[in-house]
Amino acid sequence: MTNLLSPTTQRSGSGPAPAPTFAVIPGAQVQRALSGREKQIVELVEATYRLHGAGRSVNPPSYFLRFPDRPADRIIALPASIGGSVHVDGLKWISSFPANVDAGLPRASAVLILNDHDTGYPFACLESSIISATRTAASAALAADLLSRTRPRPARVGFFGTGLIARYIHTFLTGTDRDFDKIGVYDVSADSAAGFRGYLEQTGAPGQITVHDSAEELIRSSDLVVFATIAGAPHVSDPAWFTHNPLVLHISLRDLAPEILLSSANIVDDIEHCLKADTSPHLAEQLTGNRDFLDGTLDDVMSGRLTPPSDRPVIFSPFGLGVLDLAVGKYVYDEVARAGQLRLIDDFFHDLRRYG
Repeated sequence: MTNLLSPTTQRSGSGPAPAPTFAVIPGAQVQRALSGREKQIVELVEATYRLHGAGRSVNPPSYFLRFPDRPADRIIALPASIGGSVHVDGLKWISSFPANVDAGLPRASAVLILNDHDTGYPFACLESSIISATRTAASAALAADLLSRTRPRPARVGFFGTGLIARYIHTFLTGTDRDFDKIGVYDVSADSAAGFRGYLEQTGAPGQITVHDSAEELIRSSDLVVFATIAGAPHVSDPAWFTHNPLVLHISLRDLAPEILLSSANIVDDIEHCLKADTSPHLAEQLTGNRDFLDGTLDDVMSGRLTPPSDRPVIFSPFGLGVLDLAVGKYVYDEVARAGQLRLIDDFFHDLRRYG
């Protein structure tokens, strides 16, 4: 019988542990396990943020593998450990190759390794681009809810960038009961903008859909702005575009010039993680020499220590924590195991006897 919580720690009394198992969970199974469960995943992400805020996680800095001959490409390792009911360690290994888009492939690809908390043995490898997009979108939907409670509910949403992440964020916003009177779309690629509009029309999304001709037009006409681009450096620099005080989900982290952050309220997921790797908050810190422009974290908002203002733009800049990938990945593993559909690799671990 498959143990849903920790497959490598089924021990009987003081006898030897059974041979560890190892499962491979492909993308189709991942998607089935997560499809239609937006509310549950947002609740899981919220609980994970609370565990992280309470110090019941280990989330060291991400490691960036870069290539001198391919400066636009990178592969990132996100190791993490989380306690609570999830109780698992692991690593997300995610690549970002922007040129993939021109070849008709998604920019990012990823795998997630789950390790048993007690033995350290890896017990599953999951396709993780879907997990990564899901936890990102769930985090965005959670932030949209928490950060809009002190202001009128956003009626006009604008998507700046129209790739996979934008699609998942839209799914999670609508899957957590957020409807909009107007949906704005902007992308530097007219084909991408048209494709995203087609996706929105196919979903039957309520609200008037408009493809905007300029970034300024999109931002000025939106109460909720979602940045989901592949930008490596700030490309939006005029604070005047934000004088209507929108809520900004700065998911791609490098779109906004420091001057925009300095005239806004700034919420991050984790201060130490977010202020590095030339993110917009990191550039703002370098410009000012301090972190006074940061108001706090999403956990501060959840705990009531921070109330977002309504008289300034509010910008949420999440670096993306490995503990979120672990929580969502473990949820997928448990769902697949519960359905009796784990694909175990026989004898993946070999030579387990210490002395042969």
